[in-house]
Amino acid sequence: MEINATFLGQAVAFLIFAFLCMKFVWPPLMDVLEKRQKEIADGLTAAEKAKKNLELANADAKDTMRKAHAEAHKILDEANKQRQAIIDKAAEEALLEKKRILDQAKSEIKAEKNKVKEELRSEYASLVMAGVEKVVCQKADAFVDQSMMKKIMDSL
Repeated sequence: MEINATFLGQAVAFLIFAFLCMKFVWPPLMDVLEKRQKEIADGLTAAEKAKKNLELANADAKDTMRKAHAEAHKILDEANKQRQAIIDKAAEEALLEKKRILDQAKSEIKAEKNKVKEELRSEYASLVMAGVEKVVCQKADAFVDQSMMKKIMDSL
């Protein structure tokens, strides 16, 4: 390989070109590359942060769902207890009402029975007096009638 003026001219031109490129082209190019590299790094950091936030949000959602499910079970259990208490109370009230109605009916029956007994006693006494009158063939006066009826009623 021979070193001649063309070679030296090309070498000098190349060195000037390399110097000019390093002085004027290289720094803006490096700035653009560094800026792009920084943007990529920031994007990766943001993506990693978003991924962590998503995981936290999913965990929070699962926790919230678990709590809501537990609360729903608690509310259902409480509602079932209240329902059972209402049913028990209604059954107890129905039994008390039944007892009250039966007692009232029994007392009404007893009162009616006593009333009928008194009517029968009165009628019986009148029949006895009528029989006695026919036997004796005379009508007793009102005072004797009253005293005799009283004796008959007491004997019943």
